Amino acid sequence: MLGDNVEINCHSSICIDGKYYFDPFKVKEKKNDAEIVFITHSHFDHLEVSSIKNVIKNDTVIVCTKDSEEILKKEIENEILIVKPNEKGEVKGIEFETFPAYNIGHHHFKELGFVGYTIKLNGIRFTVCGDTDATEELKKIETDVLLLPIGGTFTMNPQEAGELVNIVKPKLAIPTHYGCISGTLGKEAENMFQKVVDSEIPVKILIK
Repeated sequence: MLGDNVEINCHSSICIDGKYYFDPFKVKEKKNDAEIVFITHSHFDHLEVSSIKNVIKNDTVIVCTKDSEEILKKEIENEILIVKPNEKGEVKGIEFETFPAYNIGHHHFKELGFVGYTIKLNGIRFTVCGDTDATEELKKIETDVLLLPIGGTFTMNPQEAGELVNIVKPKLAIPTHYGCISGTLGKEAENMFQKVVDSEIPVKILIK
């Protein structure tokens, strides 16, 4: 079923199809099976070098922002592709697009150039939002599976996230970025989010 190939280790540490990783964080096991690692920005809970080392292999390509590349190149020798918001690209046969990920007036400022990603796998579009509010850019996203933060403080809150889902109308919504770090909501965010999302839009809970 749609979304069965998506795993969340915790927070915003996401893996799709067992080999496409987003913001690896608190990955303790040495998996070393990543084809591509996508990094949204350089904050500690999205760029953790030890976790990245546990998922990459020799030919893994890392797609990331400039601020992330500056940290990674000190410790990792893999190929790095630097991206900015509003770009399209292809790596290892996987098409991707970037969009700006930012808060309005706090924490993640738009001018920093942080991103979210939409990738296409077997004709299905997966969107990983990164740390962001419910921006006008996000409201225009066309996607099948929307992974979006609901923890508040550093991102949109459950109410805002639910309203965004109702605008975008994905085939599946998966909440992220809660229950793991200080300053974000815990498991209570799930029910708050689900109460707002229109009943015809499926929601899948993957954070344990």
